[in-house]
Amino acid sequence: MNRKLDATARLLEVMDTLREKCPWDREQTFHSLRNNTIEETFELADAITDNNMEGIKEELGDLFLHVVFYSKLGEEQGAFDLADVANAECDKLIYRHPHVYSDVHADTPDEVKQNWEALKQRKKNRPGGILGGVPRSLPAMVKAFRVSEKAAAAGFDWQKKEDVWDKVHEEMAEVEKELPSGDTDCIEGEIGDLLFALVNACRLYGIDPENALERTNKKFMRRFAHVEKCVAEQGRMMNEVPLDTLEEYWQQAKTQEHGDA
Repeated sequence: MNRKLDATARLLEVMDTLREKCPWDREQTFHSLRNNTIEETFELADAITDNNMEGIKEELGDLFLHVVFYSKLGEEQGAFDLADVANAECDKLIYRHPHVYSDVHADTPDEVKQNWEALKQRKKNRPGGILGGVPRSLPAMVKAFRVSEKAAAAGFDWQKKEDVWDKVHEEMAEVEKELPSGDTDCIEGEIGDLLFALVNACRLYGIDPENALERTNKKFMRRFAHVEKCVAEQGRMMNEVPLDTLEEYWQQAKTQEHGDA
């Protein structure tokens, strides 16, 4: 424990020094740091996706710095410091884990999540009702997952997870029905409904849609790189090669992946 406290104290001292002596650090504000914090979060997400433990450690350090930096800014304004941030989080965790710190029972992760959402709703001054706690700045797919998750925790969900596929098929039919119209606004709306239904399907089947899509992104990029390599070996440009030949290279990439597996 002392090692952890010493390291945190050291970081706080470094932050104090930088805030005092570094021209860049001196001029930072909550708003100026915001985009950097978002970027650091995505860098951490990349390291986690790659299962890069050294990278995870480094990116966690960068995020921790941001927590310390924001806390320093709060301290300078007389609003809060790092101790206030940590203690508030401890209080919140204890309050939302009555199955650990009190006599409430929760034997499964789902029961814990349901209790968590119910306790959040009991807190006063939460704007926007059940969905009010979903950050506006979340990426659309992540937001869709959190919105559907919160609605489900409140009891607004399919009785059986298999029923979600009826909704997916319904939304797909509505997309196909709208396509001949050429009305991009309506088509966009229907495709959004279809994507939202698919996100719900992911949730019900225990799949993270962001991870699933990123997995496919990487797969596509690997296969496309193979296609590019094959075309380059011929000394040609992509747009000079017939589509059926490109498809042949694509199938080669798929075959190689299965062979490697």
